[in-house]
Amino acid sequence: MQLTRYTDYAIRVLLHVGAREDGLSSIAEIAHTYNISRNHLMKVVQDLGQAGFLTTVRGRNGGLKLGRPADDIRIGDVVRHTEQGFEMVDCGSCIIAPACTMPRVLREATEAFLAVLDKYSIEDILIRRVDLRRIFGTFEPLKETIAHVTEEAAQD
Repeated sequence: MQLTRYTDYAIRVLLHVGAREDGLSSIAEIAHTYNISRNHLMKVVQDLGQAGFLTTVRGRNGGLKLGRPADDIRIGDVVRHTEQGFEMVDCGSCIIAPACTMPRVLREATEAFLAVLDKYSIEDILIRRVDLRRIFGTFEPLKETIAHVTEEAAQD
């Protein structure tokens, strides 16, 4: 099973925000860290916020933080929320569909896949938080990040 880029970005956002225990993250900071489009991230962040995975803080000192403790955000819940469906094949037009048990096998495989993801939380993935923070680089204070992004936009 392959997850969509949208789900990949959603998990990346949650990991980045979860790794930053000392403040808020910005979309610009996350986009820069992963070298991905701010526009795509804005959609993902809005969706994660509406679902309660993230809390957005508006205003001058605003940013993003986890919507609940990292150990309460199950990877399986994030995947279920961000993926459209889990049908591996469309058996509707297949001639052997009435007698075939393959859909049951695939449904069982999907349930097993999701059961494994349900065993892990964002906190479990952040177990090496110090290493992740090192990879992400030293988190700049949010004000400096916003100023840096504003300067970049002015140069474009």
